[in-house]
Amino acid sequence: MEAVEVDRDELRRGDTDGRLFNDDLAPATAQERTWGGYALFSLWMNDAHNASNYTFAAALFIGTGTLTGMTPLGIVIGVLLATLIIFVACCVSGLMGYETGAPYPVISRVTWGVWGANFPAVIRGIVAIAWYGIQTYLASVSLELLMIRVLPLVGELDAPVLGLRVSGWVAFLVLSAVQLVIVWRGMDAVRHFQGLAGPVIWVIMIGLGAWMLWQAGWEFDWTANAEGRTPGIGYQVYQVMVAVGLTVGTLATLMLNFSDFARYAPSARSMVLGNVLGLPLNWTAFAMTSVLCSAAAIKVYGEAFHDPGDLLSRIDNDLVFYVVSLGFIVATIGVNIVANFVSAAFDLSNVSPRRLSFRVGGIVAVLASIAVTPWNLYGSPVAITYFLGSLGALLGPFFGILVIDYFYYKRSRVDLHDLYSPARNGRYYYQRGVNLNALAAFVPAAVAALCIALLPLRLCQVLAPFSWFIAAPLGALCYWVVMTVRGQAPGPDVGTDSGPGAETGPAPASQPVG
Repeated sequence: MEAVEVDRDELRRGDTDGRLFNDDLAPATAQERTWGGYALFSLWMNDAHNASNYTFAAALFIGTGTLTGMTPLGIVIGVLLATLIIFVACCVSGLMGYETGAPYPVISRVTWGVWGANFPAVIRGIVAIAWYGIQTYLASVSLELLMIRVLPLVGELDAPVLGLRVSGWVAFLVLSAVQLVIVWRGMDAVRHFQGLAGPVIWVIMIGLGAWMLWQAGWEFDWTANAEGRTPGIGYQVYQVMVAVGLTVGTLATLMLNFSDFARYAPSARSMVLGNVLGLPLNWTAFAMTSVLCSAAAIKVYGEAFHDPGDLLSRIDNDLVFYVVSLGFIVATIGVNIVANFVSAAFDLSNVSPRRLSFRVGGIVAVLASIAVTPWNLYGSPVAITYFLGSLGALLGPFFGILVIDYFYYKRSRVDLHDLYSPARNGRYYYQRGVNLNALAAFVPAAVAALCIALLPLRLCQVLAPFSWFIAAPLGALCYWVVMTVRGQAPGPDVGTDSGPGAETGPAPASQPVG
């Protein structure tokens, strides 16, 4: 399937009141399709090599919640299997962006309607803003330590303001400004930053791993967890399954909106190549490096560290400290821009294209991330579980419903003009701009996902790591049931019959984008 070119001026004229179109949401042009295989590989390098993913891998090794520590070999197998699944999902969602050239909020209009698409976009945007703030805070910890090491007087700025030291506020605001500058310069600047930062971070992480192993006397056991024990085979299999579920859940956001980046790919082949290199190969290698550092820390310092900031504070070699600190800072900026900032800016722009450009959406995202005081959010298990946990649980149904509608019911045939048109006879106007079929399918799938994520029942706690695997197929199944009951057969014109009393007219012929 190949992408198509559409006249932007024609799309702009079709949006008579400016509520659906701006240049940032418009389909990518041939000149903008510069994200080749290496650029997307770099995107995944930046997404993997950061403080939160180090923490994730270290937590699996040390043990988290009711899950006892995994062996390094089990973690590598779990992450490898998970990233193979994520690879497939990102190729699927990325293909939508490549074929249409549109970002995720616009693509979701195919399924949710031109106004209904704001619902998944806002949910995704809230999740992105919250995690943007958390990631910026985690990177600011490294920057704060670096500033204190260079200028000890900074350490005296320890008066708490809204739960964070003044020195922490300085580091947090500096990193927020740096990220805003990068995104303000546009997606091409994002691509260049990712391309430069990715390999540099890899060199730093490999160097840190080698240095930690040297400190530990090159002793490393692939089959023992942080307690020096090897769990039974049956429990190790369960641990691997949990690692798969948690890893997939961690990347549920990017699986949903990978089209935000794939829209800039020059070919489907380059998108697949970038995903192959960046996901199963790169992510697994980074997880292995993180576990290696955690295991070596036990030998060197007598304990493993969940937080790389704690590990950095123990390093007495100035050169290693400076290099690794800068590496974590750059890495976290990279993942934040990829996974959270870009997506939040597009999502916010979609809500009001006339007033919110991509850049203005970025400013709003930064201000909102400061307002939620992410250090308090990150430090509260209740907030993480009930606020972010509940919102994150909804991403699975969004993914399942969008995929089955786009590929099965719409047959990958999309009318790009109607995606940007508020006309009542438009293909995606549905019922007053909202596809009630998608809403009817979403509700039961969302209820099930929220129950798994939030209810303190033993069964729900057991299923929680696998919530995405349950919620995404359940969303697709519910949509199939609703469409079957409504008598809607697969085909490019599906959904144009809005039922009795609807305000839509005959739909125009669909324009194939693939």
